[in-house]
Amino acid sequence: MSDSIERFDQLALSDRLLGTLKDIGYEAPSPIQAATIPLLLEGHDLIGQAQTGTGKTAAFALPVLERLDLADRRPQALVLTPTRELAIQVAEAFQGYARHLPGFHVLPIYGGQSMGIQLRHLKRGVHVVVGTPGRVMDHLRRETLSLEALRTVVLDEADEMLRMGFIEDVDWILEQTPPERQIALFSATMPDPIRQVAHRHLRNPREVKIKASTATVETVRQRYCQVGAQHKLDALTRVLEVEDTDAVLIFVRTKIAATELAERLEARGYPSAALHGDMTQALRERTIEQLKNNGLDIVVATDVAARGLDVQRISHVINYDIPNDTEAYVHRIGRTARAGRAGDAILFVTPRELRMLRAIEKATRQPIERMQLPTPEAITGHRLTQFKQQVGEIFASQDLAFFQGVVAE
Repeated sequence: MSDSIERFDQLALSDRLLGTLKDIGYEAPSPIQAATIPLLLEGHDLIGQAQTGTGKTAAFALPVLERLDLADRRPQALVLTPTRELAIQVAEAFQGYARHLPGFHVLPIYGGQSMGIQLRHLKRGVHVVVGTPGRVMDHLRRETLSLEALRTVVLDEADEMLRMGFIEDVDWILEQTPPERQIALFSATMPDPIRQVAHRHLRNPREVKIKASTATVETVRQRYCQVGAQHKLDALTRVLEVEDTDAVLIFVRTKIAATELAERLEARGYPSAALHGDMTQALRERTIEQLKNNGLDIVVATDVAARGLDVQRISHVINYDIPNDTEAYVHRIGRTARAGRAGDAILFVTPRELRMLRAIEKATRQPIERMQLPTPEAITGHRLTQFKQQVGEIFASQDLAFFQGVVAE
């Protein structure tokens, strides 16, 4: 069934959540989302085998939000994560997806943070708790976290919790949950101790296994550049200045971003066009034709709009926005190195996105080398080289005897 799901509005999600996904710029569900969201909405327990970076946070967060009773300020969902960083990340994702759900509250709880702050928030009332096993156990033993209204438990990166020695804590926490709750277990691998936890606590679970795509093109040179979000445009123009490019495909997350970036590049002297899902088919075809026929060198695209794009002269794919999942990254960089040619893929990463970068490396089993931004001196040197080359071409192609005589005099 998931094979036929190509849009989020096919997933029985409410208009409020669909509106949020549109605002964020998600255009199509990833394979794990298409496979698991319908099962979780139907109330099934679930075992999901998927790598980090496949979009699984949305796969469990959206069904949890869909089934919440916002009038009830008791915890209705508990998400267990192996690390405080992941707890914070998942809590922020919930907050982002719930932007059109007034009164929604999510609380990350983890060791190292003041217990007093957590107690105040719990007392005030939260709908979703995201926490590390140790701190969740502390609250349960103190009876400061009540699970009486709990509907859903999510075990995120269960194999990582096993590796860090938390699996017995997870077992104990699950024993404290109401018998009728739903459990979703996500893990990149499925070792025996994880299987045993699933066997003890899950009821007739549905299993979903998403195979990580590793089909990255070997002839693509992959590099990344760490850059703050506010400096991305300057970084992009520097890269365009010094890289020896033919045609360039730049990926962003949203349709609005595609239009805005194309306009900003135009203003800086780089003729560009946007390619996104709201364009008419005729305009899309014209843009691609211009790219193929040297009438256009830079296109700024969203993931969905670039599906199936096959233009042999694309020498560079630039990930201006890091993709939402590793599958999208593989598809993106596959747009270069066509027909046996070499290609370049450059990824802009903000400090907060380094975790996703590592997930991409792990999923593709290929290292991505770090690159430094071109210095002003390098840019000047490149411009001088180009100028010399142009002058040389003119000397070679035209009879300049008259002008040489004038110069000699």
